[in-house]
Amino acid sequence: MVREICKDVLLLARKAEEATAADRQTAADLLETLEFHKEGCVGMAANMIGVNKRIIAFDNEGEYMVMFNPEILKKSGPYETEEGCLSLEGVRPAKRWKSIKVRWQTEDFKERIKTFTGWTAQIIQHEIDHCEGIII
Repeated sequence: MVREICKDVLLLARKAEEATAADRQTAADLLETLEFHKEGCVGMAANMIGVNKRIIAFDNEGEYMVMFNPEILKKSGPYETEEGCLSLEGVRPAKRWKSIKVRWQTEDFKERIKTFTGWTAQIIQHEIDHCEGIII
């Protein structure tokens, strides 16, 4: 189900709770909402649809991907950029990393670890910031 985009800064600033198997519907809603907004959005975190759980969905080089409980294990190649967000007005400066190693769980809650680079890494960092309650 496509959900309304949350613009409540107090909710967005809260650190997300760990996701469980009971949150699979939230992940499905997040993915549908991201697909609905695909013209102006490449990634979303669950708090953007009003659910305070560690779930992100994003465009991974043309294919949508969902991560439960993602965390960055390693990062390298810092750079400065500007980013926008559906939940916030305008663009803001952000420090990002060219390469990140991420651990997450799949929809079956199997652990995965992978290194992402470039644009995909930037998207993931933005969404993990949402999970941490960091507002760009």
